Amino acid sequence: MWNPANEGPPIPAENQIGMNIVDSQVHVWAVATPERPWSTGQHRAHRPVPFSKEDLLREMDAARVHRAVIVPPWWAGEYNDVGLEAARLHPDRFAVMGLLDLVAPSARERLATWRRQSGMLGLRFSSQHPKYQSALAERYIDWLWPAAEKAGVPIMLSVSPDQLCLVDHIAARHSGLKLIIDHLARDFGKKDAEAFAKMDQLLVLAKRPNIAVKASGMPAYASDGYPYRSVHPYIRRAYDAFGPKRMFWGSDFTKLPCTYQKATTMFTEELEWLTGEDKEWIMGRGLCEWLGWKL
Repeated sequence: MWNPANEGPPIPAENQIGMNIVDSQVHVWAVATPERPWSTGQHRAHRPVPFSKEDLLREMDAARVHRAVIVPPWWAGEYNDVGLEAARLHPDRFAVMGLLDLVAPSARERLATWRRQSGMLGLRFSSQHPKYQSALAERYIDWLWPAAEKAGVPIMLSVSPDQLCLVDHIAARHSGLKLIIDHLARDFGKKDAEAFAKMDQLLVLAKRPNIAVKASGMPAYASDGYPYRSVHPYIRRAYDAFGPKRMFWGSDFTKLPCTYQKATTMFTEELEWLTGEDKEWIMGRGLCEWLGWKL
């Protein structure tokens, strides 16, 4: 019988023999203080109170999720300390795709040694951040792409569909740079067919072997209930284009309209067209190999 004092609940037999479930995106954050303020003018927290590593571990254990990549939320300030502390205390459960102030004078120097930080796997860039809304089009962070390629730092990108042509150019110029497009590049603030109306702009990027996608937070973009069949066709289209080794499941748990378990079983039980091997790659193996997080 599972004892809460032990490492976690028993893992189902099918997971013991093959499938390690690894979440490609979760957030943890701390309360705003004068010494540690949130991003100026931004109060977009998914929840009214901070979500801690202890909260996350309880949810992961209940849903039988083995590991998670912590993506510090940009609206809580460009801090990585909360995530890195979780990875330090639980290296078998957590790693981080961190935030870097890309316009700071020290940014290039910090990036060169980025992955030497214990628990740090790479970078996360969000075009929703006020500092970076025009960064791709105006190219004032163009130094980042060759520098990250040289340093072996993969990057997760939260971008709008209309910015994907710019991502395509970056991937073409820097074939050694590993990029991951978050949330299937859905249109911000929309649901169902409207959220994925421009999906063709994502699918064309499948021709770039250095681009993968995160099928993350999918229940949040559906207006129907579990198992959120309204978004299944778009997951299938991404699967057909990128394949199971370049499509990674993620919960983005703190903004979901459902439990962590349902976010997991939506993929492991409700997408009938996925094979057992597909699930192994999509639910964790592909992400870990892409980011160099040894299983």
